[in-house]
Formats: sequence, structure tokens, C-alpha cells
Amino acid sequence: MPETAADKRNEPAKEAVKEPAGPVIAQEDPSMLFGGRGSLASRIERGKAARKMAPRAKLAECRLDDRDPLALLDASNVGRVPELIPIRYGRMVANPFAFYRGAAPLMAYDLSKLPHSGVNVQLGGDAHLANFGLFASPERRILFGPNDFDETLPGPFDWDMRRLAASFVIAARERGFATRDQRAVVQRLCETFRQQIARFSQMDTLDVWYYQFRATSMLAIADTMEEKQKELAVIEKARLQSSRSVMGHATEIVNGKLRIKDVPPLVYHVPLASAHDQKQYEAQVRRFFADYRLTLPDDRRALFDRYELVDVAIRVVGVGSVGTRCYQALFMADGECPLFLQLKEARASVLEGYVPPSRFPNHGQRVVNGQRLLQSASDIFLGWSKMRHTGNDFYVRQLRDMKGAFDFAAFDVEDLSEYAVSCAHALAHSMAKAGDPALLCGYIGKSSAFDDAIERFALAYADRNEADWEVLKAAVKSGRIQVIRQ
Repeated sequence: MPETAADKRNEPAKEAVKEPAGPVIAQEDPSMLFGGRGSLASRIERGKAARKMAPRAKLAECRLDDRDPLALLDASNVGRVPELIPIRYGRMVANPFAFYRGAAPLMAYDLSKLPHSGVNVQLGGDAHLANFGLFASPERRILFGPNDFDETLPGPFDWDMRRLAASFVIAARERGFATRDQRAVVQRLCETFRQQIARFSQMDTLDVWYYQFRATSMLAIADTMEEKQKELAVIEKARLQSSRSVMGHATEIVNGKLRIKDVPPLVYHVPLASAHDQKQYEAQVRRFFADYRLTLPDDRRALFDRYELVDVAIRVVGVGSVGTRCYQALFMADGECPLFLQLKEARASVLEGYVPPSRFPNHGQRVVNGQRLLQSASDIFLGWSKMRHTGNDFYVRQLRDMKGAFDFAAFDVEDLSEYAVSCAHALAHSMAKAGDPALLCGYIGKSSAFDDAIERFALAYADRNEADWEVLKAAVKSGRIQVIRQ
């Protein structure tokens, strides 16, 4: 991965500092960050005591000062590949939900200005409904849960909950659902979350850690056979996703050699001007993977050593991630067994500046640690590395290994409500696994007070998101912001 002119113009050290200058949440003793030790009853009482400092009703507040959403988005573009930024804006301007997916920096800024619970967990940091999906455990079980951890950091648990709830309101509005239906979906989301946190608080600690929310559990939530069949189709499609299935459509033979197929502008090879550049590029790639290899456990390292690197190409992914440096790499074992790995740049979390910064020297390590804490099982090839010649941090995982997503754009009200139950269940387990469910249970309580506050916030923030989207649309129409639509 040679250093390009774009890399030189966008070094990580030049990332803009977000306001406020210091964290709005003070650094805590790590041993007490998620509740610490103590009896179940005492930890529940500590959660209840937190309500006096931060009443649950305060979480409904969404009174925010005016700020320039385009300025915040522009600041988040620092360090991205300039040529890809128009693709990012082209995806965000499509509709309010697409905008929301790319606007995590705006919401992090807004949440930092509002009251919060003060009860901390490891946050996913970008918990909207499209960042949940199907994935495989090492035992090849299909699980459901959060699947994006680029922004992960410790922080107030309600930040993830509020981002998830607002995403359901925005998605419901995209589908034209009435306000009463929007409220009902969020109420079901919050009620399920509250009940599952209470359940996990009563479970044995190891049982919480070992617990897995499987795809089959989603089928049990579905009320009708038609809904079960639709979900089963998505699950079966995910089961067929593998490096071998990717190879079938993403590779080609060029000059007698297997290569990743170019599909510009989304998949393409790094342009190299000379044989010297090619040699230097290959050395940088191999050094990157040698460093990555050292982050794997010994048994996974032995498995990785059976594969030989064949090709690497740039890959443009997501909405919020567009413009960050992402690659896909093809390895082969025995000349016929493929392994596709995705290399994704890990930048400073959008939450940094509002919570204490990461304790890890590599942001890829931050992402990997957060993923291992929050997921019930993680990719066996999950690791991290750094491009030494540019200083960019990366994490590495398998590409499309038994991964699946639900088409919420086609959901009816009942589908969306049932999906909310699954997301709430999965988020509750992530927080219970990585945090203290007793402390959370004490704060959330048994009544609907927490649910009502989150519902009011979600509806209000959906309005703010739509207003911000209108600002972006106007900037695109005026020519202030250039877009590439796909």
C-alpha cells in the first residue's frame, strides 16, 4: 500500500479536534468503570442511586443549540481519501436514513451536549438498526447482533440506546408509517431492552458471557409463518456466504494469474507506475500482514500460516466509512482453498473528545477489543495492524463470512416491530456482557419511565436528523458539495 499524494494530504495526525475540547465524561478508575464488584443487591442500588444524579426523564431532552451540520461533516472528512468523499455524500443525500448512517459525528456532538445516565458500558458507538445483522460463530452457528464497531469506546449506555431508537423512528418514517406506529415500535424496542437487562442481571456471570442470541431465536419472535419464511431465507443466504462464494464472482484470471476483479470505482487495484513501485508495494503489504499475524492467538496464527497471499485491492464500503482506506485481500491454501480478508482503516472514534480517549496505541486494536467484548462470538481472523509507511491503523476480519442483513426498507410495521425486539435483545446482551447488568437494571428500573424518555428523544431527534439532511440536500443543489451518486 504505497503512500500516495492523497495519503500525504490527509495524514491521521491532522484530524480535526471536535468540540468540546475536553471530555464531557471524566476518566474513571478502570476497575469501577462498569460497576466493579459487590453483591447483586448493592450494584442494583448503585444503579438506582444514579437516577438521582441523572433522572431517567432527562434522557428525553433534545433541546440543542444550532450548529452547522456541514462543518461537522467536513471535519469528519479530514484524513479521508479526497476522491472518495463525493461518493460518501452521494450516499448520504439519498434519504434521511442514509444521512443518519453517515452522520454519527453529528449525533456524538449532540449527545455530548445533553444529559446522560452516567452509567457506563463499552459502547458500539454507532448503534443504528442497519449495524445489526447475522454473523457466524467459530462453531459455524448463525448469530444475530451488532456488527459494526468502528466507533467503540466506553461511555454512557444510553447513547447507544438513543441512537438505536432514533434509527427506528427514521426508518419507520421512510416507510411512511404513522406516528403512533413509530411510537409503538420504539416502545417495544425499549420494553424488550429493559426486560432483557433485568433477565441478564439475574443470570450467572459466566452464563451471560457464554450466551448467544442465535438466528433461530429471531424465528421464534416472528408471529406468522410468512414472516418466519422471509427470515429463514435471509438466514439461509447468510449460511452460504463464504470466501469460496466470494471467489466465484469477485476474481478473474489475468495473464495466467488469479486476481481480484476490478469493479471501479468501488473495487480497484492500486495504480503502480513501475516495477520498482510494484516491488516496494509488495514489501509493504507483506510487512503489514506480518504485523497483523502477531495479533492473532497462536492457534489462529498456525492456521493463517497455511495461506499464501495472492492479491490485494482497494474496496469502498458502507456510508460513514466511505473515504477511509479499505482493502480486500485474497489468500489461497493448497492452491484451491480461498480466504478473503477485509482490511478496514480504524480512525479515532467519533466519540473521542466527549469521552476519555482510547487506551490502545492502535485504533485497530481498540475496534478489535470492543468487538470481542460486545459480540457473543467473534471472527477467528479478527486482528489489527498498521501501515508503517503512512501510520494508518487498520483492523482485519474475514469478508462476508456467513454475514447477512435484513432489508428493513421492505418491512411492514409488524416486521419492523419484531426486528426491534431482536435488536433490543442483542444490544442488551452486548451491554450485559461488556458491562454490569445489575447496575444497568438499577438505573433503568421496572417501570416504563426509561422507555417513555427514550421514545420522546427518538421522535425529536428524527426531526433534527431530517433538518440536517435538508441542509445537505440544499448544499448539493447549490453546488457547494459535490456528489457521485450510485
